[in-house]
Amino acid sequence: MPPASFQLERDSFGRLVLTTAEGQRHEGVTPVRAFPLGAPDEGVSMVSAEGREVAWIDRLAELPAPLRALIDDELAHREFAPQIQRIRAVSTFSTPSLWDVDTDRGPTRFELKGEEDIRRVGTDGRLMIASGHGIFFNVPNWRTLDRGSRRLLERFL
Repeated sequence: MPPASFQLERDSFGRLVLTTAEGQRHEGVTPVRAFPLGAPDEGVSMVSAEGREVAWIDRLAELPAPLRALIDDELAHREFAPQIQRIRAVSTFSTPSLWDVDTDRGPTRFELKGEEDIRRVGTDGRLMIASGHGIFFNVPNWRTLDRGSRRLLERFL
């Protein structure tokens, strides 16, 4: 669906409301990425409260700025994947191990249950690390981390 074929706004409860070009109103829509890891800005489905797709967005970059801001804000609330900026310490080089890291949301500690919980995504150095509590931590490119962080991480890769 072309970006101009629908409107998006928040209602008084803070929920997204999508109105189609035909005037059909869908309250409580949720944006869902088709490829959240491989192509996060391509292929976003707007899903109704009943679970049906009511609009499709090929590329977020093609949307007008106000529309994109609403969708980005909703996705940020829906998707919680802190970005690891530095690995301060690892309790042991076998698993399970405790990791002390700095993220874009502040310092934290998590348990890595097994080496299989570190997943390579694509070929550009991107990693997803699953904590023992099911939180996924994002590393956009492990090769760009500081030397100490890379050294700790390389023991698990």
